[in-house]
Amino acid sequence: MPTPTGTAGFRTAGTPSAVPSVVPSVVQPSGPALPGRTGTPARSQRVRFVPQEVVLPGGARASVLQATTVDGELQVPVRARHVGWWDGGAQAGDPFGSVVLAGHVDSKTEGLGFFARLLAVRRGEVVVLRGAGHKASYRVESIVSVRKDALATSSGAFDQITGHRLVLITCTGAYDASRGGYENNLVVTAVPMGLAQ
Repeated sequence: MPTPTGTAGFRTAGTPSAVPSVVPSVVQPSGPALPGRTGTPARSQRVRFVPQEVVLPGGARASVLQATTVDGELQVPVRARHVGWWDGGAQAGDPFGSVVLAGHVDSKTEGLGFFARLLAVRRGEVVVLRGAGHKASYRVESIVSVRKDALATSSGAFDQITGHRLVLITCTGAYDASRGGYENNLVVTAVPMGLAQ
């Protein structure tokens, strides 16, 4: 998605106000005590972390950098080989909310972007997030193309009151230089496969 400034036009439409209150970094639901043992009951842990690397199906991996919104527009990293994590959204392993990663499909100066690979992703494939020594796996559930002006509204890509999921966004469709980019966004949604480790 080449643009003069290197930013992507991913409108979040004020969604940071929909971000729920802070969740503890480790949620430990209590479980039954093991027979014949005393002390603390067995617990399963849910770890949450900021993604620092994304691994797509086939093993291709890219660094994930923090991306914020300016005037309601998500500022994607300028380098086409990097991906941005929306800092107004969920972290990997959260109990709810969308972990939103966005990246360029291509660049005038760098050629194909890392997220050009999303064009080949299929339902059922697995995407892995890593960070701070942890990892979380997500299975691709849907792949849709939405008009750019509908990304923040009807697509629900930035929804923070939904069940936990991973949303990957890049550009797709026809390129119109007079309008400054591609007409659509590709939205890949994936659901968690288990607790983050």
